[in-house]
Amino acid sequence: MQFYFFHLMSWPYLPDDFDEKYDSAWIWVPNALYDPVKGHQLYQEYIDTLAYADELGFDGVCVNEHHQNAYGLMPSPNIIAGALTQRTKRCKIAVVGNALPMYNPPLRVAEEFAMLDVMSGGRLVAGMVIGGGPEYFAYGVNPTFARERYREALDLIVKAWTTPGPFVWNGRHYFLRYVNPWPRPLQQPHPPIWIPGVGSLETIEFVAQRRYGYMGIPYFHIDVFKRTFEMFREACAKAGYTPAPEQLGWGVPIYVAETDKQAREEFEPALWYFVKNLLKGIGTTPPGYTSPKSAVAIMKNQDKFLAVQKSWDDIEKGMFAIVGSPQTVRQKLDDCLKKLGAGVVLTGCQTGATATHLARKSMELLAREVLPHFRNKVV
Repeated sequence: MQFYFFHLMSWPYLPDDFDEKYDSAWIWVPNALYDPVKGHQLYQEYIDTLAYADELGFDGVCVNEHHQNAYGLMPSPNIIAGALTQRTKRCKIAVVGNALPMYNPPLRVAEEFAMLDVMSGGRLVAGMVIGGGPEYFAYGVNPTFARERYREALDLIVKAWTTPGPFVWNGRHYFLRYVNPWPRPLQQPHPPIWIPGVGSLETIEFVAQRRYGYMGIPYFHIDVFKRTFEMFREACAKAGYTPAPEQLGWGVPIYVAETDKQAREEFEPALWYFVKNLLKGIGTTPPGYTSPKSAVAIMKNQDKFLAVQKSWDDIEKGMFAIVGSPQTVRQKLDDCLKKLGAGVVLTGCQTGATATHLARKSMELLAREVLPHFRNKVV
């Protein structure tokens, strides 16, 4: 089992009446609500928290990319990852990921990821994402070609890492007379590639065929993950192999406190801040962004999404978050992992407006009282 500490770097200072006054935390949410002075302090705290995960023995840390929103303050996760190469010594650094259709040319991703891999001493995990629907509004990218551009960009990046340059790339969406990136990645033939997904059969089959890692995006009912991972295993079988445990990642917030009661009291307000405020507008999807097949899959899971849950009972029954004492968290996590068979857990506890001192306390308890129970488990 591997445990990666995920941090969204959310904005925790939205006004109390945000849910009533604003219809989205994305795209058109007024940036007057952002305070750069508070932002400076937040970045320091958030980077310190990620570096602390390395000290505590987490296998890796995760950062990701979003634009023009209060949900995640990392329009460039590579900048945060660059800082972490100097603040961490042992853990993997997973950028999950760069939204490839937003880069023109995507060769920049190949270069920057190679830099991060060399700077970190070969600790990069390269996440390649298509980018959420809101990002296409934010950057004015034509969503009709999103998946075409994504696959071509990914092919270009992998070839740039594995083929001596210079060479010519003459694709449908990108033309480069000279592909010759300096530096080259330290890990050979290239860093591990993770591709997040929400259950699209097209994505599942694509990842299985390429033998990359499939990371289930958080915020869904555990039954959705179970079904998705079963589909992934079936797709791998069709491709002629059995996936390794580290090819399956489950995203879930975990919060640990001294008792079940204390854990809920400390974490629940931050979770509802996240649900009511920061998830507003995350599902904004431009026409052409998804295929009919993917759209049907998304529609089927709408009632299984965190944003529509109404009670703490809903949260616990769906395992949208694992919250409790060390003993409770061990038991719940053990039950879930047996059900899912995932070999990687992507977790975070600084959800929404969780205070930094509480996040660090939860991390310490998780690392000391929970993770050792799973270290030698076989999935």
